[in-house]
Amino acid sequence: MARVGVFLLLISHLIIRVAFHLPSIVPDLIIFNLIAFAAAYVAWKSPKVNDRLARNSITLAIFIWGLGSTFSTWNSFYEFGISERIIDICYTAFYPLVFLGIIRALAVTKKISALEILDTAIIALGTSSLIASLLLRPALLAFTGPKYEVFLSILYPIGDLILVAATLSLVVLQHRNLRSLTMFTGVAIFAITDLLFLLLSATSGYEFAALTDDGWLLGLALIASALWFHGGETEIKEPHINTWATTSSLILSASILAYGAMRANYFPIFVLVLAFVTISLAFIRMAIALRDAKLISDDREHARTDELTGLPNRRRFISELELLRRKNGTLLLLDLDGFKAVNDNYGHEIGDQLLKQITTRFNRVLAEGILLARLGGDEFGVIVYGERNIGNDVALALRATCTYPFTLSVGDVKVGVSIGSVTTEGPTTTKEALLKRADTAMYEAKRSGAGYVQAPIN
Repeated sequence: MARVGVFLLLISHLIIRVAFHLPSIVPDLIIFNLIAFAAAYVAWKSPKVNDRLARNSITLAIFIWGLGSTFSTWNSFYEFGISERIIDICYTAFYPLVFLGIIRALAVTKKISALEILDTAIIALGTSSLIASLLLRPALLAFTGPKYEVFLSILYPIGDLILVAATLSLVVLQHRNLRSLTMFTGVAIFAITDLLFLLLSATSGYEFAALTDDGWLLGLALIASALWFHGGETEIKEPHINTWATTSSLILSASILAYGAMRANYFPIFVLVLAFVTISLAFIRMAIALRDAKLISDDREHARTDELTGLPNRRRFISELELLRRKNGTLLLLDLDGFKAVNDNYGHEIGDQLLKQITTRFNRVLAEGILLARLGGDEFGVIVYGERNIGNDVALALRATCTYPFTLSVGDVKVGVSIGSVTTEGPTTTKEALLKRADTAMYEAKRSGAGYVQAPIN
């Protein structure tokens, strides 16, 4: 009811404005500001699935803006006025609060990453620093009056531009949904109304209680209503905007700082702060990106590595087989003899000790470029590139490593190894066929007691 009520109040206010042109207390002091407070109530009563900080920040931002509007409107009707400083504080506080709320509100609609949030801030601040560098200095030169008033006259449009740029960035990053589109529409309408007000005020063309003032209320109502829409929880893909937009913002900000260093006091401190913060966020983004890249690399490595021995696992081994079948080389499959008895008699912890020692011995006799992998349990695989006799020498060397006992915490134990091999000569077979032939040769070596059997060349 509150969501519908705020728009009904807004429509009623527009009708009154059209019907009665002269400002009056009821429509312009009471109803106008009541709509702003109603919008704050709509945000506050939004579904609990919203991020609490987002809901509270947007509620407080709209409420404080409503206070500023109420005080400003009061001063238009009564001689006993509210301090302009209080009104400026209310309007100024609106921007950081609503900015934080929008970032959090749109971030919870999808699984948005830290990099994408940083991209949003970099793009928004970089764009704002560029516009501020073009507008702020001319304004300081053209405007008369205290620096405080000139600063505020520029702060509001800069705040509007930051809000629009940040919200637009999030809309693009999230591939558009009803929540983000409604939020962006509200921010855009609010910013356009604000910029129109500032423009008309600067040219003495603004009239109090103008019909366009309702644009502020419409924008706030849409921002509050956006919290009621469910944005979805689908994982987003890497956005295309990141690379060019973030890089452009960084270059522009660096250029502003460089020009400001060459021409001291040319840019106001506000512009330089925006540029500096943009570059700082870009460095933070780079650090996070490098960390994420390392984590991804580590995850991929772990996915292809046996946790116990540190050797490549079956997935990595099968991938290498695709390369082996197109070249000349030898596939060796190894199965330990007597390992099950060690596991059964002493437990898995002792079995793990044995596997680690076997891995160390195998690695000592293998030359660089030979792949040794643990395929699971007590089974290993070896891929050797080159002529058939090279694979044969490797197999004999591996068997030799198991000819003397292994010293474990329970004492010395002795295990052997059975090896089956198959030689490839160009892309004449499949990975599955290679494995099957090597597996058959390995079990023949174990069954016959020969220890090493070479599959015949097809």
